[in-house]
Amino acid sequence: MPLTSTDFHFPNQDAPVYHGKVRDVYSIAGDLLVMVATDRISAFDVVLPKGIPYKGQVLNQIANYFLDATADEIPNWKLAEVDPTATAGVRAEGFRVEMIIRGYLAGSAWREYAAGARELCGVKLPEGLRENQRLPEPIITPTTKADAGHDENISREDIIAQGIVSAEDYEVMEDYTRRLFAIGTRMAEEKGLVLVDTKYEFGKHNGKVILIDEVHTPDSSRYFYADTYQELFDAGKPQRQLSKEFVRQWLIENGFMGRPGETVPEMTPEVCTSISERYIELYEHLTGRKFVPADETDAQKRIETGVLDFLANINA
Repeated sequence: MPLTSTDFHFPNQDAPVYHGKVRDVYSIAGDLLVMVATDRISAFDVVLPKGIPYKGQVLNQIANYFLDATADEIPNWKLAEVDPTATAGVRAEGFRVEMIIRGYLAGSAWREYAAGARELCGVKLPEGLRENQRLPEPIITPTTKADAGHDENISREDIIAQGIVSAEDYEVMEDYTRRLFAIGTRMAEEKGLVLVDTKYEFGKHNGKVILIDEVHTPDSSRYFYADTYQELFDAGKPQRQLSKEFVRQWLIENGFMGRPGETVPEMTPEVCTSISERYIELYEHLTGRKFVPADETDAQKRIETGVLDFLANINA
């Protein structure tokens, strides 16, 4: 049974649970966060009506894999994985911006380009590009981070001019974004994948910019298979990919893009199982580890026990 919502009450919890699009976030004792990756799935900034089995576990464990792999170079929020679906870490003041970096023209960027746009978030693009083409160099196309509704594209200049992020902090975020993308690209190449684009979120903790939230998961990133990339690109065919884009394409084909008046198509058990299998495939391909499903007999109790054990140890 997919885990689609939690509502725990932990010792020293100082705010009600925050239900994001996918994660339930618990604030504890002012300086700690516990993030539970649920099996909810979102697309076009809409939370879809059905949960996807094991999706939360896949997201949490891929994020932890990359948080650990990049921690020596980029400081991040993680303290411990307290459950297969939950991570505890320091609480940071999040910036109201998502840093999206693209190495290829795909997804929403391609859709805008195909509609005539030649500038994305202040970054100019040349004429004559094709879908899924590698860009001359990776570009950063930030969005505002909305509590509800759609995130909006925004340029570096407007972020600084509007005081959303200071010029000094933005420079650090931009540097970290490029460095993380380079690491992610290298790690993907080692597994026969192409990291197409991804997003990162940052916050400030004790005066320092740190990486928060998830990293290089299928919810935040798009991957192509490297061995067929060039052949498919030359033939003008769709890429074989491991990402959430196949969910978006399924929705688009069934008349849903999150616009007013549109209805989410029926998510049959077969559709949900297929999505789950794709997430597990990405986990195994990216990490080189066999996916071991967590015992779902009582996921709520399992998560609660893990968090309580962590809190007891950290306060000991």
